[in-house]
Amino acid sequence: MPKKKKINKNPGNYNKQSLKQAVLGVFGNHPGKSFNHKQVSRHLHLRDSEIKKMVATVLEELSEKEELEEIYTGKYQLKSKGGYVVGTVDMKSNGTAYIVSEELQQDIFVNETNLNHALNGDIVKIYCYAVRRSKNPEGEVVEILKRSRETFVGTVEVSKSFAFLVTGTRVLPYDLFIPLKDLNGAKSGDKAVARITEWPKGVKNPIGEIVKVLGRKGENETEMHAILAEYGLPYSFPEEVEQWAEKIPEAISKEEVKKRRDFRNITTFTIDPADAKDFDDALSVKNLDNGNVEVGIHIADVTHYIQPKSVLDEEAYDRGTSVYLVDRVVPMLPERLSNMICSLRPDEDKLCYSAVFEIDGNARVRKEWFGRTIIRSDRRFTYEEAQKVIDTGKGDLDKEILQLHELAVKLREERFKQGAIGFEKTEVKFNLDDKGKPLGVYFKEMGSANHLIEEFMLLANKKVAEFAGLGGKSRRDKNNEQDDKDGRQKGKGKTFVYRIHDKPKTDRLEVFSKFVTKFGYSIKTGSSKAISTSLNRLLEQVRGKTEQNLIETLAVRSMAKAVYSTKNIGHYGLGFPYYSHFTSPIRRYPDMMVHRLLSHYLENGESKSANKYEPMCEHASEREQLAVEAERASIKYKQVEFMSDKIGQVFEGVISGVTEWGLYVELIENKCEGLIHIRNLDDDFYEFDEDNYCLTGRRNNKRFQLGDTITVQISRANLEKKQLDFKPAGVEKG
Repeated sequence: MPKKKKINKNPGNYNKQSLKQAVLGVFGNHPGKSFNHKQVSRHLHLRDSEIKKMVATVLEELSEKEELEEIYTGKYQLKSKGGYVVGTVDMKSNGTAYIVSEELQQDIFVNETNLNHALNGDIVKIYCYAVRRSKNPEGEVVEILKRSRETFVGTVEVSKSFAFLVTGTRVLPYDLFIPLKDLNGAKSGDKAVARITEWPKGVKNPIGEIVKVLGRKGENETEMHAILAEYGLPYSFPEEVEQWAEKIPEAISKEEVKKRRDFRNITTFTIDPADAKDFDDALSVKNLDNGNVEVGIHIADVTHYIQPKSVLDEEAYDRGTSVYLVDRVVPMLPERLSNMICSLRPDEDKLCYSAVFEIDGNARVRKEWFGRTIIRSDRRFTYEEAQKVIDTGKGDLDKEILQLHELAVKLREERFKQGAIGFEKTEVKFNLDDKGKPLGVYFKEMGSANHLIEEFMLLANKKVAEFAGLGGKSRRDKNNEQDDKDGRQKGKGKTFVYRIHDKPKTDRLEVFSKFVTKFGYSIKTGSSKAISTSLNRLLEQVRGKTEQNLIETLAVRSMAKAVYSTKNIGHYGLGFPYYSHFTSPIRRYPDMMVHRLLSHYLENGESKSANKYEPMCEHASEREQLAVEAERASIKYKQVEFMSDKIGQVFEGVISGVTEWGLYVELIENKCEGLIHIRNLDDDFYEFDEDNYCLTGRRNNKRFQLGDTITVQISRANLEKKQLDFKPAGVEKG
């Protein structure tokens, strides 16, 4: 928080210039308030009548120079150089905040007293004013336009006459006061959800009521539900939604079968994780007389069962996506749909929406067809089972799996030639006991079976997007219109839901490029193709090295985030000019949107309104981001829980982050991350060097730099804050 300017209480020391500075100090310390010359004189404790007269002159001159604004005769206010600006609150742990606004190039600093009860993530209107002593422009919140959340999660603390909900996060950096009559059964030590009912002006702590008790702090079920509630994500379905799901019949009518292309006699199978229950994609293989192979990519036909604007559809839209925590899946659709009716289980007739391709020996698509089908899966494979077939060349459906594997390898090679980037960050998994306690950590990596499924899903997503984006028409068997060389008819592009990924910003890429030189690597920052080629080379070079996870993480951070939009700019990371999400409608609402749009366009329907679909895309992107953050929070919680019985033990790690408050270190053994607070670097006074990602000792010149290996001791595991604290136990230069 900026320090208040000292006011000279000795009027004899003032000349005109120093008086101007003092007057500006009065206004700077009271932003948003107006004063006349008498009020300014009182603030400055002026007694000399000549100096008081000079104040009036100074106010006029400062107004002429536009340092102050005369809001009405004789009354002045600090001049706003940015005027009123709308932005989002980014609150810091100390209670201060920065307002992030697209209207300004710089974030605007707001001290705690000028936030006026705005909280992290709120959209606010602020009044900007110039404070020359501050590095950042400053401002004051004048109106809260939209609260980022209505409820807050924390631990209840009850005393004799009152209670508090303690959140311990920057989301609500103040304890929420709860009158005893509004506890609704909550007891000390309970995790609960509360909402603010009142927040009087000038009062630091808001007043609220408990709306839901989650359970006892520290219990797995309670903590997972608390994470979901913290991000505004549901963990159960309303009774009305479950009832609607129960009404959906499992039986498939003969009339429905007649409307569809029948794949039940063609070899078909699924490959999914061992613990999966929602099988939303299957592959079929049929060898053709011309030597090509017909590959069917069959996706659960969710939109056949869920009609637009129905109770089920509205619930799926609100959720946006399934949420994957460390110990569970919170599905987008009720389990009767996701795990039974829509799931492509073996030996059951299932309705699908399919992308069918005729592919030659070089993995080039010669013909394509999109439409509704009926399938019957012959076999359910886990990734491990399919991998064994690929590795040994033997097993169930070995010819089909090996044939698809060979095509997938060629598709993958071509994709990378065209500029795709091979991000495959190691996934952290936990071995949990029956109570959810982590017993061990292991790492999940992609194998050939994963790549097989990935390539055909990418192919379907790409081709569906091309069909809409290039204005394709229905490729019905009876269609006699002239096709282009790829089997696609040209026309005007239509409104569609794309998955877009912008190219990396130059400044981020240059920062990353500078960092990797420390390890002896380099990347090019020229054309898009040069960037992707050099990034792929870098990711290959670091594979298996100590710094692999760190460099992969920072490489991902240098990229833009992929989002949904009707405004297609292509997908940089995949190297596709057109890309969408078509293949997972059980767990992603955008895929349902794509299925509906595709059906409309296959019937030669007119282009839909982008103004309708763009807000839906933005909503889907927001829900996806919340789900990702919740997943990370659950992983962080389990990492801290796993390390909580290892206090005092020593581990080797890599410095994964450098800030003014300390060093973040990722342990090599289990990828758990913790913080060495700068106060625990007690052998010197360390200064933060932002440009070189390091802390440097003022006396001994010792440096702790991003990427250095360091030996640490576990000093504390704070489950409430999901935070590990380390102490240095020695450092070895990376």
